[in-house]
Amino acid sequence: MPISVRPLEPRDLDVVTRVLTGSWGGSTVMAVGRGEMVDAARLPGFVAHLGGDVAGVLTYADRGDAVEVITIDAVIPGKGVGRALLDAVRGVAAGRGAARLWLMTTNDNTHALRFYQRYGFDLVALHRHAADEARRLKPAIPAESDGIPIRHYLELELPLRAAGPARA
Repeated sequence: MPISVRPLEPRDLDVVTRVLTGSWGGSTVMAVGRGEMVDAARLPGFVAHLGGDVAGVLTYADRGDAVEVITIDAVIPGKGVGRALLDAVRGVAAGRGAARLWLMTTNDNTHALRFYQRYGFDLVALHRHAADEARRLKPAIPAESDGIPIRHYLELELPLRAAGPARA
């Protein structure tokens, strides 16, 4: 069964809110790149369907010369939904001439780290104790997952255009 992906529309607000609430405890999430809370349900993004079912949602934000993935949720895992959503936002970012697509994840999220690196993302920064700081703004962020303390954010990026020649 093929996955269909389309841009989010105003009529998707309830679906997006439901998916975000299931994954994040609400639609308000920490945008670590900006150090602030954002209502991800109000951001641009994509919804994926598998058959007639919602299979996933991705939200993003323009950051000048880059596009940041704010949330990505595959409701139906293991079917290529995450890849299809990343393909869609990558297309938007490349079409806008962005230099990179980037995102943050926490140090405990080993499944996501594997997925992103297999997609082509590279680990470019460790934001030590950023999860502790984020927890001050959103106390619902858990302190641990699978027995791993959640302390840090890892920044990953996917370059979208070749680097220019080195300058002297």
